[in-house]
Order: sequence, then structure tokens, then C-alpha cells
Amino acid sequence: MSEKVVVVGGGLAGLSAAARLAHYGYEVTLLEKAPKLGGRAITIPLKGFNFNFGAHAIYARDKSVLRKFESEIHLHVDWKDFSASKAFYDMGSYTTPMPATLEGLYRTKILDSQNKLRFAYEVFKTMASIERGEDGVPIGEYLQKEPEQVRDLLLTVASSNFFTNEPEKIPSPLFFEYYKRLFSTHRAVSYIGGGWQAIVNSFAEIIEKNGGKIVPKEKVTGLDWNGNRITAVHGKEQTYEADTFIFCIPPKELCNLFSDTPQQKYFDEYSRYAATQVVVYDVGLKERIASPFTYVYQKAQRVFITDISYYDTTCVPEGGQLMQAVAYLNEEEIANGKADEKIGIIETVYDKHFPGWRDRLVAKRVSKKATVQEIKCIDDQRLMPVKFYSLPNAYFAGDWCQGEGQLSELSFSSAYEVTSRIIKHPIEEA
Repeated sequence: MSEKVVVVGGGLAGLSAAARLAHYGYEVTLLEKAPKLGGRAITIPLKGFNFNFGAHAIYARDKSVLRKFESEIHLHVDWKDFSASKAFYDMGSYTTPMPATLEGLYRTKILDSQNKLRFAYEVFKTMASIERGEDGVPIGEYLQKEPEQVRDLLLTVASSNFFTNEPEKIPSPLFFEYYKRLFSTHRAVSYIGGGWQAIVNSFAEIIEKNGGKIVPKEKVTGLDWNGNRITAVHGKEQTYEADTFIFCIPPKELCNLFSDTPQQKYFDEYSRYAATQVVVYDVGLKERIASPFTYVYQKAQRVFITDISYYDTTCVPEGGQLMQAVAYLNEEEIANGKADEKIGIIETVYDKHFPGWRDRLVAKRVSKKATVQEIKCIDDQRLMPVKFYSLPNAYFAGDWCQGEGQLSELSFSSAYEVTSRIIKHPIEEA
């Protein structure tokens, strides 16, 4: 008899965990409280455009765990590689190429000649693990020894990859661990053709093709126990028994689910941490605006705009254009209601680099406080482990859990780690 696994949560982590285990012969049931799968990673059609909720860029794709899902379980990913030659920094009075490649480093005006060499040396030291950071020291403090131009550029790069306007607060060991991987990749950034919906559909197809069950609109509200082992979870009208449980729901929901149990205290810490939140302002235009940019980062305000439809033509009607603008938020800005100001700033960046967009506007999507990662990796905030000693048959995955990368990469990598552990340690039949 195959081992039974219940996966709670149908976001990217839950889908990838369920798909991999179903492929390897486990009896998998995936429970999702919403009508649609995907969690925050969903695609919404509107007036002929497909708007993606959540940043669907994958960093270091040749090293991404998604490549393992492709080769192992035949996940279909239509990779659309980022064009570094069309990526620019807006420095206010001028624009300059982003130093994402050696050519970009040579052409950029953000560094003088001496500091270009110093920056290249810092990249080398990171790749060679000569620089590893120091526990308890944030990257802003750690980089104080660097020339101002080099330090400023490294923090600017971190701001865009970690989706934060507080890059100086990123723990220095995490910074160097992340960039050791990213600097050594041949495909620094890629998008997914068809958006998140394509990935969601592919995972769901793998689950069902291998006999797994997907149950939408099924919120888990309770747990059954035998000692410290979970034996079942309660849905609205049904109880689901299993040998192993994977919880792919955020810490706040875990606190509610495990309330009045000795294990609740394990989730309290993580439920109090701040999330990575941004303002998202997407626009769908009836015709393209000619521009040398497919990505432009406005440094002073830390706003970036990506021409999504340049890479993925499936998201627009014929001749149309879809662009996504993101502005970062910190806790103080959220508390002081600064989201509306950010929207105005985004519109001025659109005006500057894509003049005439207002006249071509067909559809737009604005989110004033979009969560892109449940736990923000700054200061002493730390990601949740995928396993606790006192819960022998429960695992956890999501972008709030320990793994490789940031954002969606954490969802995929934590799910892969969890399923690897389950496969490595099968439950012995009585």
C-alpha cells in the first residue's frame, strides 16, 4: 500500500510538493481553501490581458530547483530569458546600462573606471566564497569598508533582487550566499511564458495524471492527534487521514490551526515577522510604445518597470503591451499610508520612459500592499524550518521557510527539500 500524504495549501509550494510525491507513487491529496490553485501566484485575465499576481521572474534559472522538477517529473516551463542589454538604471538626470554582464559593466556610468575593477573583484570574491559575511552584521554595515560607488551599487542590486527599500538590513551571510549563486549563473533572470497559470496548470496536471486528488474550496480547520503525531486534518465536511502531512500555509494560519496545542509556540515567532510588501501597478496598452528599455529601475525612489509582454506575448492581445511596475514598501511607509504616494511616483516613471501610455491604456491592476514574501529577510527575522523535532510526521514549505533564493524560489526549494526527506525516509508498514 502506498504512503498517504496530505498537502495543506495549493500555492506554489503545495503544488510542487504534491506533484513530486504523486509522480513517485505516493497517494497524495492536496487541499486548497480558495476556488483556484496558485495562492498568491495566480494569473487574472482582464480585457484580453493576463495580469500576474506576484513577480514571476526566476533568478539563476540554470541553477533553479525548477530545473530539477523539469527533469524529474516533466514539469513544463516555457523559459523566457531576460535581455540584459535592455536593462537600465534611471539615475534621475540620465539613464545608464545596468551592469548585469561584463558588457554592461563596461558601458555603465554608475561606476568610474577604478570602481568598475573593484566591483568586478567583489563579484569574484563572492563567487569564490572569499566574502561570506558575518553573523549578526547586516550587509550595509559589512560593506562600509568598500568605496562608496561599489557599496551603493551592491545595495542597489540587492534592493531589486530582495524587493526591499531597506537592502542595508539584509543579513550579510544571506547576502553573500544569495549572490554566490546568482553571480555564477549563465541565466541571471528569466520569465515564465504563460505566467504563473502555466506553472500552476502543469503541476496540477502532473498531480492528477499520477492519481493524486485536488480538493479546492476546502479549508482545514482542525487536527487529530495520536501522541505527537498528526493522524488527520479536518475540512469543512470531511476528515482526511494520512501518514504524512505537508503544511504549505503561512505562519499566521499555522498559529490558528495549531492553537491550543503545545506546538503553537513554534509558529508564534514567525507569525510576528514583517512580510515583504510592495505596491504593484500593471498597465495593459492597446499598442506597444517603442522604447530601448524592457526593464528600467528608478534608483532614487526604488521603483522598477518591466515590459512583461516583450518576453511573454501570450499575456497580451495582438499588438498590445503589458508592463508591470513595482515600488517597495517598508513598515514605516505602510503604517503611514504611503502607498498612494508610491502610485503617483510610479505614474511619473511611466510618463518619463513610456510617454503616451495613458492614451493607450485599456486595463490596469493596482495593488497598494501586495505581499511577495511572507517573511522579509532583514535584521533578525529568520525563515521557518521545514521540520520541527516534536512533529515527526509534519513538514512545512513556502516562501516563509528555509530554502534557496528568495521569493518564489523559496517555495520551490523548500518543497523540494521536504519531498526529498519524505522519499528518503519512507514509513515502514506495520
